[in-house]
Amino acid sequence: MSVRKRTWTTEKGVEKSVWVADYTDATGKRRLKSFKLKKDADQFAATATVEVREGVHVADSATVTVAEAGEFWLKSCASAGLERSTLNQYEQHLRLHIAPMIGTTKLSKLNVPAIRAFQEDLRAGGRSAAIVKRATVSLGSILSDSQERGLVVRNAVHEMSKHRGKIAGKAEKRQKARLRYGIDIPTMQEVRAILGAAEGRYRPLLITAIFTGLRASELRGLSWSDVDLEKGVLHVRQRADAYHAIGMPKSDAGQRTIPLTPMVINALKEWKLACPKGELDLVFPNGEGNIEWHQNIIKRGLHPTLIRAGVTVEDQRTGGDTLIKPKYTGLHSLRHWFASWCINSKADGGLELSPKAVQTRMGHSSIQVTFDTYGHLFPATDEAQVLADAESRLLSVNAT
Repeated sequence: MSVRKRTWTTEKGVEKSVWVADYTDATGKRRLKSFKLKKDADQFAATATVEVREGVHVADSATVTVAEAGEFWLKSCASAGLERSTLNQYEQHLRLHIAPMIGTTKLSKLNVPAIRAFQEDLRAGGRSAAIVKRATVSLGSILSDSQERGLVVRNAVHEMSKHRGKIAGKAEKRQKARLRYGIDIPTMQEVRAILGAAEGRYRPLLITAIFTGLRASELRGLSWSDVDLEKGVLHVRQRADAYHAIGMPKSDAGQRTIPLTPMVINALKEWKLACPKGELDLVFPNGEGNIEWHQNIIKRGLHPTLIRAGVTVEDQRTGGDTLIKPKYTGLHSLRHWFASWCINSKADGGLELSPKAVQTRMGHSSIQVTFDTYGHLFPATDEAQVLADAESRLLSVNAT
């Protein structure tokens, strides 16, 4: 690595000069980089020397901008067969948050301080904490894709995550509120009221949602071929996304078999006779036999049922008027109830399943997801009593 001054005369007779850092990169290719000031050239030379020695240097001329790398990444995601909704989210992250802030920046210029500055600029621009997090994750994915293409060696997002991961993880757990009965999870009394108030074409769907814990996308994509009413089970093998495309569950664990209660079996047997027929042979289609819109299920099925059941809250409007609203806004509340029902002790009217069995019923990708979401609902062990019982057994054995 050398730094030298280069001087030349233009066609108009004006003398100009720059400082040139002359070096050979990790691939053995000679590189030249010009600077107006010698101190900048010296600083670059010192940094590049270390990077070349450690094998983490990529010349600016050998890389691309963040915006260009983002387009490469989106094409990779599309070719990998990701769902349309996921691709749209990634495209929005790039177009609305990443490109406007650092789109023209070369990948080789991205380091941990640059990522921190990017996050701070997002916050200053009014982005929420959730958006900042998602945009940063997408930026990390862009850099990972660029690493595979040889456009950059270091992934500054991942480097920052390694240093801050433990602290951020603890902070996130502190900030995330636990699910609560009557707030996020319907109570037993509320579920009884919902079952009593369910009627019409959405009754079998709501009953199935309550006693199987299926996600809304899984209910919308459920096929009659995956329901065995004789054996009393249903198989989750597909789902319907927000754009009415049928696809596989998001994870391998999402493919599962769930036993049905007598109430679900009877409701589905009755519904099968009246269910609109369609090419997809769906269990819960719209009136024409096609995939039902998620919002239709909420606005025409769930919310009217909650209001009839009296599972409501009062909303004080401007002017003193009171508006009666459904207490729970989405089907996920019924999924939360099913999980709690699986966890509750038999004495409390639950199934009292093991954590692993709950994970399987819910279709969680890992047992950690189950514990992170519902761990506080599992009965706590009275360690003092357990120790006392163990001691008693030990002493009684010695005594004999």
